[in-house]
Amino acid sequence: MSGVIKMLPDAIANQIAAGEVVRRPSSVVKELLENAIDAGGKSIKLIVKDAGSSLIQVVDDGKGMSEEDARLCFERHATSKISDATDLFAIKTLGFRGEALASIAAVAQVELKTRQANSDVGTRVVVEGSVLQLQEPCQCPVGTSIAVKNIFYNIPARRKFLKSPKIENRHVLDEFQRVALSNANLSFSFFSNGNEIFRLPGSNLRRRIVGILGRTFNERLIPVEEEADFLRIYGFIGKPEFSRRSRGDQFFFVNNRFIRSNYLHHAVVNAYEGLLSEKSYPLYMLFIDIDPERIDINVHPNKQEIKFDDERVIYQLLLAAIKRSLGTFSLTPMLDFDRDVNLTSGSNSPFSTSNSPFNSPPQEKPDPNSPYNRPLPTSKGNSNSGGEKPSTSSPNFNRPQVKRIPSNWEDLYKTEEVSLPVSKETPTPPPEKETSKTITLQSNLNKQPTLALDEVEQFTPLQLHSQYILYQIKSGFILVDQQAAHERILYEKYKSVVHQSKIPSQQLLFPSTIELPRADALLLQDLLADINALGYDIRAEGDTQFVINGIPADISTLGEEQQVIEHLIEQYRRNTADLQLDRREQLLCTLAYGNAIKKGQRLTVEEMQALIDQLFACSSPYASPRGKPTLITYHLEEIEKLFGA
Repeated sequence: MSGVIKMLPDAIANQIAAGEVVRRPSSVVKELLENAIDAGGKSIKLIVKDAGSSLIQVVDDGKGMSEEDARLCFERHATSKISDATDLFAIKTLGFRGEALASIAAVAQVELKTRQANSDVGTRVVVEGSVLQLQEPCQCPVGTSIAVKNIFYNIPARRKFLKSPKIENRHVLDEFQRVALSNANLSFSFFSNGNEIFRLPGSNLRRRIVGILGRTFNERLIPVEEEADFLRIYGFIGKPEFSRRSRGDQFFFVNNRFIRSNYLHHAVVNAYEGLLSEKSYPLYMLFIDIDPERIDINVHPNKQEIKFDDERVIYQLLLAAIKRSLGTFSLTPMLDFDRDVNLTSGSNSPFSTSNSPFNSPPQEKPDPNSPYNRPLPTSKGNSNSGGEKPSTSSPNFNRPQVKRIPSNWEDLYKTEEVSLPVSKETPTPPPEKETSKTITLQSNLNKQPTLALDEVEQFTPLQLHSQYILYQIKSGFILVDQQAAHERILYEKYKSVVHQSKIPSQQLLFPSTIELPRADALLLQDLLADINALGYDIRAEGDTQFVINGIPADISTLGEEQQVIEHLIEQYRRNTADLQLDRREQLLCTLAYGNAIKKGQRLTVEEMQALIDQLFACSSPYASPRGKPTLITYHLEEIEKLFGA
C-alpha cells in the first residue's frame, strides 16, 4: 500500500506560498513600491490598469540589478537582506527584494527590466507562473521597471473573488498613500487607466500630507515631536473639531513601516479625552523611530502587525506627547460638563434656517505668531523632511523644536490616571445611602413595539438630556430617540420623492467651491449623478475641486458645504460596508443620517410634537434606516411591579 503523504509540485507550492503575500492587487503594489524604495529610488512611478487586475507597473531610478540578480530575484527565499536568522531581528529596510517577487511571479505574468549605472545594457526577464520564459539583454534607463500583468490568471477561483474595480482601486490607493506618506523626501507619481492621480515631488511631511489629502488639511494639523533615550515620536495630529465618525485618516509608522495597532490608537484617543464627539476619530500621521532590536516585525506576513518589547512604556510616551501638543495649542479641555452648550448657541431647531447639527464651545485660538501656525511657505527652495535638520538659509515652518522627555517623565504624570486597554479592572462605585433606591425600567428591545393609533394621547412631550423625548400613551409611555426618529422621517420622505421626480434644490446665492482629498474626490465623481438627483447641484471643476450651486430645499447648512459633503462621503463608505443596499438606497440612508437632528439638540414643544406626529405617519416608524430602534415602550404593568403594586 502506497504512502498517503505526497510532495507538492513546485508550481502548486509556490501558489500556496503566494497566498500569504499576494491577497489582492494592492498587495503587489505594496511589495513593489517597498522594493523600489529599498533599491534607492528617488523618483518612483506607479501605473495600474483596471484596478491592478490587468496591469501593475512600478518604475524606479534606483541602483538596478545585475544580469545574474535579475534572474535570481524570482527564486524562492532569494534575498539580499538576510544572511542568518539573527538578521530578522535587526531589519531596517522594507521589502526583501526577491521574496515578494517569487510569490508574485507564481500567480501572474511578470516582466522585469533593470540596469545598473556601470552597465551599458540592461536585462529583460519574463516569468509566467514561476516559469522562466525569457531572459535577454535590453536597452533601458538605470533603475528597475517591473510590470505585473493579469494577476491570478492561473488561479481562476482567486481571480473570481476579487472585489469590484472601485473597491480594489481604493485598496491600491490606500497602499500608495501609506508608502508616499512614510517617504516624504521621495518623489511619487500614480497613474490609473491613463489618468494622473498623484504627482508628489519630494518634500517634507506637512507638504506631503497636504499633497495627498488636500490643501484644506494644512490648517487642521498640529505638530507632534518628542524624544526619549530609545525612541522618537513625531508627526501630526488633527484638531479635534475636524475629527470624523469613521476611520480612514489614521496612520502609524514604526521605522517608516506602516502598522496597525489598536493599542496605540487607544493611547491617541485617550489623549483627546473630553475633546471629541461621541464615536469620532481624530486625524493623525504619527511616526515612531525605535531600535529595531526592541520590536518584532515578523508577527504577520504583511508586516503590518508588530510587537514592542515594552508596549506600556510606548503607550504612555505616546499619550504624553499628544497631550503636550494639544496643550501647546491651547486645546486642552477646560469644559464645564454640567453646562448646556445649547443655552448660548442660539436657535438650534431642525426646522430653523440657522440650524447647525454640531454645536461646540469656542476654542481658544493659538498665537498667530507661532511658527506652528504660519502657512506653508511658497518658496520652491529646499525643504526639510521629518528627520532632517533645519536649513540655515531658510526658517523651518513645519517642525516644532524637539523637546526631549526628561528621565523622570513618569513623575510628571503621576497625578493623572491613564486608562490602559489591557486592564480589565473597573473602579468600585461609592456606596449609596440607605435612603436611596435605584430603579431600572426593563423593556424588551428585541420585541418590536407596536402601538395602535388610539393609544397615542394628547400629551405635552418632555425632552430628556436633549436626546430623548418622553411621551405618554394610554398603556404607559414611550421614549423616542430624536435622531433615529428624524432619520426615519427624512428617509421615507426622500424615498417617496426620489421615486416620483428629482428632489427640489435651493440655489445658493454665492456658490461654494470645495476641495477634497483625492480618494474622496474620485468617489464623489462616481456618485455625482445620484447625489444631484437627491437635491444637490454639484459639478466637478478639476480633479479634486467641486462647485456647489445648490442643496436640498428642506435643509439648511449654509456655510457648511465642505463638512456636509465630507460627512456624506464618509457615511456612504460606512453604509457600503454595513448595509447590503443598492447605491440609491445607500445614498438615501446617508442623506437622512446627515440631515437628521443630532443628540444634544434642544427642541421646542411644537418641534417635539411635530416629530412624533411625523414618525407615526411613516410606513415603518419603529426603526431608523440603519436598523436602530426609534422608540421603546414602557407599560404601566412594568412600572407597577417596580413599586411593588
